[in-house]
Parts: sequence; C-alpha cells; structure tokens
Amino acid sequence: MFMGTYQNSIDGKYRMIIPAKFRDELGLKCVITLGIDKCLYIYPMAEWDKFMGKLATLPTTDSKARKFARSFTGNAEECEIDRQGRITIPQKLRIKINIEKELTTIGCMSKIEIWAREEYIKSEEDITLDGADIAEGMEVYGI
Repeated sequence: MFMGTYQNSIDGKYRMIIPAKFRDELGLKCVITLGIDKCLYIYPMAEWDKFMGKLATLPTTDSKARKFARSFTGNAEECEIDRQGRITIPQKLRIKINIEKELTTIGCMSKIEIWAREEYIKSEEDITLDGADIAEGMEVYGI
C-alpha cells in the first residue's frame, strides 16, 4: 500500500525520482496514466492488470463507461524505472496536468498520484471537510 506525501521535481529530461519508500512495491515497470482529478496515476503492473479487469466489465453500450475507460487506457503508457529510481513523464501527460518543474507525489493506497505542485495546493484549498463531514462519509461508505 502506498501512503505519504513527498515534494519532488522533474529534471531537464522530464524524469522524476520515485520516492524510495515506493520503489520496492512499484517494481521495475509500471503504468502511468491521466488521473481523475488534475493529476497522474502510477500503477504497479499487478494493480494495473486488476484495474483493467474491472474496466473490461463495464458495459460497452454505456457512453459514460466508454469515455471513462478511454480516458484511462488512451492516456496510459508503460514505464520502466531506471537504476536511479526515475521514470520519464510523457509529454502528453505533462501538458494535460500542467507539469513544469515542482511536483507533489502522494501514495494513495494501490496507486501513486503525481501533481503539479501548484495544482495540488489549489486542490487542498478546496477541501473543507470537518469532523462531522468525515464521519458522515465514513458511515455512507461503510468504513
């Protein structure tokens, strides 16, 4: 399980260092794709395979399901992690989430989220959950 928040950046060749605590679980190959919020998701290969299995069960007659699946699979790229623990972030994905230099990397259970730091700061400002909101959400989702 991935957890924790890290501040990092990309170099001149658009590579980012995967936080050391994530590397063992991520393995040598992974999949990077466009996330739901204005971020990227990095999946270990085994988790990506599980996710693809779930997408394969979506009804192809439902236009929202097709768009959802297309967003993940059409933007996905397999990446290799080099000896220094880096991956290259593809140009099309950098452009879609406005990555320039500074990143925030978040462990989010079965995947890693990569945010342009400014976008992450903006998203954090929008979170206004208080204790009652959190408790209500936990009840609704059976946690």
